[in-house]
Amino acid sequence: PSRLRISSLKEERRVVHPALRPSLFSYVPPYIKFYTHDQKADKPLPKSIQRILKWKLSTITPLVVRQTVVNSGFKLVRRSIDWGGIWGRHMKSICFKTLRDNQKINHIPGTFQIGRKDRLWKNLYRYMTKFGKKEFGFIPRTYVLPQDSKLLRAAFDRAGGKTKWIVKPPASARGTGIKVIHKWNQIPKKIPLIVQRYISNPYLINGNKFDLRLYVLVTSFNPLRIYLYDNGLVRFASVKYSEENSTLTNRYMHLTNYSINKLSNNYAQNEDAEACEGHKWTIRSLWTYLEESVNIPALWQSLIELVIKTMISGESVITQMTKAHLNSRYSAYELFGVDVLLDETLKPWLLEVNISPSLHSASPLDIAVKAPLVTDLLNIVGFHIPNMLHSEQASQVGRKLGINSHLLFDNRMYVVGLSPKEKIKHATFCKLEDREFYLDSIIDDLTPDDVRHLVIYEDEMTQLGHFQKIFPTTETHTYFQYLEGSRYYNMLFDAWETKYHNHRSEGIRILEAKCRLQLHLDISLVEPRHTMRRLFQSIQGSYRRSRKYIVKRFNQFCFKMKSTLSTILKTKSCFTSK
Repeated sequence: PSRLRISSLKEERRVVHPALRPSLFSYVPPYIKFYTHDQKADKPLPKSIQRILKWKLSTITPLVVRQTVVNSGFKLVRRSIDWGGIWGRHMKSICFKTLRDNQKINHIPGTFQIGRKDRLWKNLYRYMTKFGKKEFGFIPRTYVLPQDSKLLRAAFDRAGGKTKWIVKPPASARGTGIKVIHKWNQIPKKIPLIVQRYISNPYLINGNKFDLRLYVLVTSFNPLRIYLYDNGLVRFASVKYSEENSTLTNRYMHLTNYSINKLSNNYAQNEDAEACEGHKWTIRSLWTYLEESVNIPALWQSLIELVIKTMISGESVITQMTKAHLNSRYSAYELFGVDVLLDETLKPWLLEVNISPSLHSASPLDIAVKAPLVTDLLNIVGFHIPNMLHSEQASQVGRKLGINSHLLFDNRMYVVGLSPKEKIKHATFCKLEDREFYLDSIIDDLTPDDVRHLVIYEDEMTQLGHFQKIFPTTETHTYFQYLEGSRYYNMLFDAWETKYHNHRSEGIRILEAKCRLQLHLDISLVEPRHTMRRLFQSIQGSYRRSRKYIVKRFNQFCFKMKSTLSTILKTKSCFTSK
């Protein structure tokens, strides 16, 4: 009897690992449930679904991503065109137009606005000029060469050789081409460079300089949705710090990049994610180390503010490029690696933003940070089963899985167009200057488009794991002043958070009532934004006009089709793995 009791208790405690996770809402398809590299679902998905779950490999797909997607039911492919997900390099904006509705990539058009060091500085400097150093002075003074050569020379002359500078290529990564200098003649004059004031008073631990690698997930720039991972990496220089100019050539002292310091004879590995030893720690272990002498919540809040303002600095251009090049809201998300240095006063300084942060896991410490990072990230962004089964087959599979309707990806959930009524609502609320005028009224009468956005948002919120939502919150409306123009969706989410932040279940109940009526799937009045669709509609509407006019429009259509095919051929290498 005691054995039976123990056995039953074990069964009760057993954690269930389903292959799919349902949406909170009716008539919204389920999502693939992702598990860490060393975990799997209890029961695999039916073979008919496994055959259509394809993840395209690129030359840089990290091992931890490969293991995670394979353990979650995907098949790795190299040459297939009907893949559902890919983890690769950033690509030209025009390549995003080649994405199918049910394909998802780990980049957003235009994020080089914050991923390139020169663009990052120009964007933040513009905000610094407008709003002051107190608000945006968290990046060291930077000069973009060759255009800022005269300004840099003047700064050198004023400093009289007493200031240190760090020289970087504008689009490099992993410490390539970086050096610290203090003389004018040490700067190459004929190549594009970034010259940045060197933070010469860093906060030291055991005499060593270090920086922080923060992981930031953005699932959308309009509306702005930002998630900050609660763990990250602390990367130490492997030689104790000195301010003497004679040490500036010692890259192991002044640079914290792992790719550089791992080559040092002094470099000490840290295999334990909980330990404060060696030259790489986790951010959680750093907080444990500092908690008796440092106000960790205040420091974390200053990092959150830095991240939000950095993302906002590129928001305007990224939003424009997303609107121009993405055909579906489903298609894109981005993980950023944000590198921050703390000075001796614990002020955070932004060093750079990486749009393809390394997920290479060379040690148990790396795996402890990056494996759950990848799993949580993929669950937040949400992958559906591709709509590649016949309706009868989908119904049979759905019944086996206990899903009565909407098993497969539904592109109606992610349309980018608006109905005439929705356009009027957007225009009306974007004219309002005071927050009090929209807080209640904007969510009084939710449109189908409103419901779609809020449904996606609430489903994201169920999968946070170790991510913290930092935008939108009940407080982030204070950042609206920095946005270039009113953003309807940010206003919508502000009102939603204000009303339902502490009453989440009530907000979900309201959305569910609308989803039961399939309001979120109503796109009957949505005006297509796609050029080809508009042209087809134009031709149909003109059919009863003169034949001459129809021929003219048809010729225009043929020209556009030829142009589009040419574009596709030019960009066919966008997803080609070498």
